[in-house]
Amino acid sequence: MGDRQVAVVSAGFCEHASKRSDVNMAELVNEAVHNCLNNANCDIDAVDAIVAGNMPAFEGANLPELWMTDWLGARNKPLMRVTTGGSTGGSVAIAGYYNVAAGLPGIETVLTVAFEQQSCGNTSVGLSSVALGEISIVNALGLPAESAMRIFGAGAAIGIASYQAINYMNRSGCTEEDLARVVVQNRRNAAKNWWTHLKMPDYTIEQVMATPYISYPLRFGMVTPASDGACAMLYTTEEKAKDFADIPAYVNGVASVSHETAILGVGGAGAGQLDPCEQVGAVESAKLAYAQAGISFPEKEIDFAEVYSPFPNQELMWLERLGLFEENTAHLRYRDGTTAPNGELPVNCSGGVNSTNAIGASALERVAEAALQIMGKAGNQVPKTVHSAIGHGWGGCINLVTLTVLSDQPRRKWRAH
Repeated sequence: MGDRQVAVVSAGFCEHASKRSDVNMAELVNEAVHNCLNNANCDIDAVDAIVAGNMPAFEGANLPELWMTDWLGARNKPLMRVTTGGSTGGSVAIAGYYNVAAGLPGIETVLTVAFEQQSCGNTSVGLSSVALGEISIVNALGLPAESAMRIFGAGAAIGIASYQAINYMNRSGCTEEDLARVVVQNRRNAAKNWWTHLKMPDYTIEQVMATPYISYPLRFGMVTPASDGACAMLYTTEEKAKDFADIPAYVNGVASVSHETAILGVGGAGAGQLDPCEQVGAVESAKLAYAQAGISFPEKEIDFAEVYSPFPNQELMWLERLGLFEENTAHLRYRDGTTAPNGELPVNCSGGVNSTNAIGASALERVAEAALQIMGKAGNQVPKTVHSAIGHGWGGCINLVTLTVLSDQPRRKWRAH
């Protein structure tokens, strides 16, 4: 953590859809920037620096921040660009935090922007590059080229997710209906937010179960959409926070942990691990961020969670790995209503990534929605007062995890690591 106390004071979005053909990429981003600044009752002159990020391989438009400088509001301002796979938005959030926390001369208020216009390119081709990160593991296992090609053609994101889903179901007793229940809750939540993609207020478990399998046990009705969209979020110092927001969301902990393959990450392992639900990156990032925030019992101290889960089994997995529920019990908490907006621990009241997935923006949207719940300004605002919340991101190969811990109070306890 940096020396300065940092707060989120505003967040903004553009309308998300499968194809925003009414705007180009720069205009798409500009919508979110304007929405964020308007919500803070300020203009771009209040911003000292900008952090932006997306997955350029998905659209095939390299260095987009250079040609959309004016639409970002970045002319004559410091600009940092971040890309870390699906976790890009989470990394953008953490980079924005550190830009303020570092105490750099003249840098007190920072605008973060993350986006994706997937309809301009081919995301599946981009995702196929995930397999390249496994080459070192494949070599170490001594697999022949023919076997390696089968692994590399495993179906990108849903191929990985289906392995995780089977593993989780086998060890927890979770059923296909439980996976469908997670989806239904997300799609109904999305219907209460103006900017989201799949708004399905009347979606039912039976409707989900009637859709065909794509990769067992995941059905078409369970799968994340491909969205065009953007998100922007405004950070500033504790001293300035009340100038922008009545209730700022103070950043009390941040962490980014990789558990990728071979030479990268914790323990020198990762996607080649035997248990695809292990997700050491999530466990370790939670330890770091909670320690910074002075949180010892997250299951009791966290009031709200936004987790990055394109597929329903991942939502269950993350809630356990982040210490919010006991192992193999998350699906039971959806059955008893714990995770509903009026439940004890509301989860993904935005509808989550399962309802809206502009990949570069998705992890930033988790932090933004967590902040808005604390500020009392979320589209699907929970009835209870949210004192603490988390925004989680996931990406890289399959195991780079970001986590931001937010509170309505500046951090009261903090120990360095």
